[in-house]
Amino acid sequence: MPKRDDIVSFINKYLAVDLCKDRALNGMQVEGKQEVNKIVVGVSASQELFKKAAELDADMIIVHHGMFWGEDTPIKGYLKERISTLLSNDISLLAYHLPLDKHPVIGNNVQLLNLFDVKDVEQFAKYKGSFIGFKGKLKKPQTLDAIAKILEDKLFTKAFCLKFGKDPITTIAAVSGSAPEMIYQAIDEGADLFLTGEPTEYIQELARESKMNFISAGHYNSERLGVIALAKLLETEFKVKTQFIDVPNPL
Repeated sequence: MPKRDDIVSFINKYLAVDLCKDRALNGMQVEGKQEVNKIVVGVSASQELFKKAAELDADMIIVHHGMFWGEDTPIKGYLKERISTLLSNDISLLAYHLPLDKHPVIGNNVQLLNLFDVKDVEQFAKYKGSFIGFKGKLKKPQTLDAIAKILEDKLFTKAFCLKFGKDPITTIAAVSGSAPEMIYQAIDEGADLFLTGEPTEYIQELARESKMNFISAGHYNSERLGVIALAKLLETEFKVKTQFIDVPNPL
C-alpha cells in the first residue's frame, strides 16, 4: 500500500512547490495515517468535505484551498472542529494553491483552456515574477455564447459574461479563481477573451472601453479541474483509489 510521505514527496516535486512564491501553505497541512488506500480530492477545505471523506474511509484529502494562508491562526472555532474531524479519523490533509493553478499539464488554468479545441498554448499573467495563467488560440473561432455554454456544461456553473469585444473569439487568456486584475495583461497582449473565476466592480467599464470580452465562471467552479487531474495522476502513479467530492458553491 502506498505510503503517505511518498505521495506527498511526489506531488511536491511534480508541482515544483519549492519554486512557487505563495501566501498559502502548500503541501501537508495535517498529518494522518502512514498508509494510503483511498484519496479524496476537493476544491476547498471544509467540514462538509472532511465529514464526507471520513464516511468514505478516505486516508488522505487533497484540496486546492487549504486551511492555512501565511498568517498566525489560532486553532479554535470552525478551525478546531475541522482539525478535530481530520485527527479523529486519522486523515491527512494536503493543499496546493498556486502550484496547482500554474502547472502546465494538470493545472487549473491549462485545464480551463483544454475545455476548448486550442493550439499555440503559452504562459500568461505574471504574479510575483512567475507566470500563473495560460492563453491559447481556438482552432476554430467560437462565439462568446458558445464558449459560455461549454463552461456551464463542463463546470456545472453559471457564467457571467461581458460582451464588449470581438465575436467570434479566437484567443482566450485564462486565470482561474480570483484574478480579475489580470484583465490588464490580457488587454495588453491582445486577447479576445479573458476568463477567470470572479468579477469585480471596475471590470465592466474597463472591458467596454478596451473592447474586451470577459467571463467569470465562479471561483469554486473554475478550480474544479486541477484536483481532478491530480487525482487521475495519483491513480496511475500509486494505484490508489481516488474520488472527487463536490461541495457545490456558486461563488
